[in-house]
Amino acid sequence: MNCVKKLVLPLLFAIAIAFGAQVANAQDDSNAAKIEAKETEHDFGIFKESDGDVSHVFVVTNTGKSPLVITRVISSCGCATPSFTKEPIAPGKSGEITVVYNPTGRVYPFTKTISVYSNGKKGPLVLTIKGEVVK
Repeated sequence: MNCVKKLVLPLLFAIAIAFGAQVANAQDDSNAAKIEAKETEHDFGIFKESDGDVSHVFVVTNTGKSPLVITRVISSCGCATPSFTKEPIAPGKSGEITVVYNPTGRVYPFTKTISVYSNGKKGPLVLTIKGEVVK
């Protein structure tokens, strides 16, 4: 019996510690920033290479309870250049991610992704642009 106590009590203690950490993390998440976008994909349709750059503004909203900070925005290609709101976004407020696509020398259909890293989501929020460039 004494041997069982020596094994079971530390195990129960470890389980209690792990459960307490999960509860604390769940409470922390409820006060965190949360990034959301109504639109995560934009289709430019068919456009001419000679028309030059095209751009689109994605609006992101902080639906959490803490300020949202966008830390970096990365394009899957050098042909798509993102810029973004640098200031913290207050709860309930919105910021912008502008993506400019350069069609020069790219006469074909395209689909490009933009990865948005912030304190409002584990992993990136992925935005997509697509279209077709013709002569």
